[in-house]
Amino acid sequence: MRKKESRRRFIKFGAKIVVATPLLAYGLSSCKNSKTVGNKIQESTSRGLKILILGGSSFLGPHQIAYALGRGHEITTFTRGKTKPTIHQKLFEQVEQLIGDRNDNLTALENRKWDAVIDNSGHKVEWTRQTAELLKDNCDLYLYTSSTGVFYPYINSDFTEESELVLEVPAGVDGEMKMEYDYGVMKALSEIETIKTFGEDRSIIVRPTYMIGPADRTNRFIHWPIRLSKGGEILVPGKPEDKIQYLDVRDAAEWMIRLIEDKKVGTYNAPGPKEAQDIFQFVEEASGSFDVSSSIVKIDDYDFLKDNGIYYLVPWIMPEGNNVGSSHINNTKAFANGLTCRSLTHTVRDTYNWWYSDGVSQEQRDKIEKDPKNLLLTEASIIEKWKNKR
Repeated sequence: MRKKESRRRFIKFGAKIVVATPLLAYGLSSCKNSKTVGNKIQESTSRGLKILILGGSSFLGPHQIAYALGRGHEITTFTRGKTKPTIHQKLFEQVEQLIGDRNDNLTALENRKWDAVIDNSGHKVEWTRQTAELLKDNCDLYLYTSSTGVFYPYINSDFTEESELVLEVPAGVDGEMKMEYDYGVMKALSEIETIKTFGEDRSIIVRPTYMIGPADRTNRFIHWPIRLSKGGEILVPGKPEDKIQYLDVRDAAEWMIRLIEDKKVGTYNAPGPKEAQDIFQFVEEASGSFDVSSSIVKIDDYDFLKDNGIYYLVPWIMPEGNNVGSSHINNTKAFANGLTCRSLTHTVRDTYNWWYSDGVSQEQRDKIEKDPKNLLLTEASIIEKWKNKR
């Protein structure tokens, strides 16, 4: 989920676009093409499983549900009943939908049995502790959706599953940095609670980085599908050494279901693409999603970018200070255990099509596309300033 809705930040390149740190996208050049795998959602396992999803109606959940139902599983969701899915709405007619509140009402989960639990809505340590305790004798597996935010601050260059986790918020931090610490500590302690209650032999921990794709409510990635569809001169921030990581939400969702099917317990970092990629390679590849002519305007001056309010343009994060290694999460174990990536062009096109579907209101689109401070509308003037500066 990448955090704060997995790393929640506020992007300053116009209206404050929410970034998710790590809650990963098939780069055409960076991942083995697994299109066939992604399309086999009708392939059933030997035995249908009963799966409980805590959450399930927002970004990640509908994709998990679509894949699981197609493979013959039964799905139950537990939500407050307030969030309506913006994709796969019809499939929810096949889902048992329990209503409650993880703060103070878990009654609907009592005296029920499932084969596995997926905890997508674990936003407080107490929530994970309480649901794990309640379900430990009635469920075989507990999959906790964590985040690479457990490694904050990102001051190293290769974070593996065994790397040290952030377990406390240092004194004196505030603002955005405190948000980062709070989120990372919450996710790390929730991982610990999961394993403490269910044991290592019944726990699955998945740490996505920035998830992108259809139904993303944060709008953290939608800039690229909209902008690339228009062609022309495209502002791309960063330097060639600035690595990026991301994952199509559907690749995360489908892999999680397969981990449960195969009972592949353990902890997994979940960033993609499989091979290292920089933002320029990303844009060049993603631009193939649309039949328009475009050219990249590379802006590699961090001071100039900051002066013009461009600190983040997901999946690019300015690699300074505590974020210098945010896109250096080791993904070897995940890909060795079945994580696959669809093509980046599929991700971009599908996200674009969802954005202009009935699942998104015109009001929502206007908030992004007509915001005078948004980079979509300020880009041309910034490019002009950059050319004059050079």
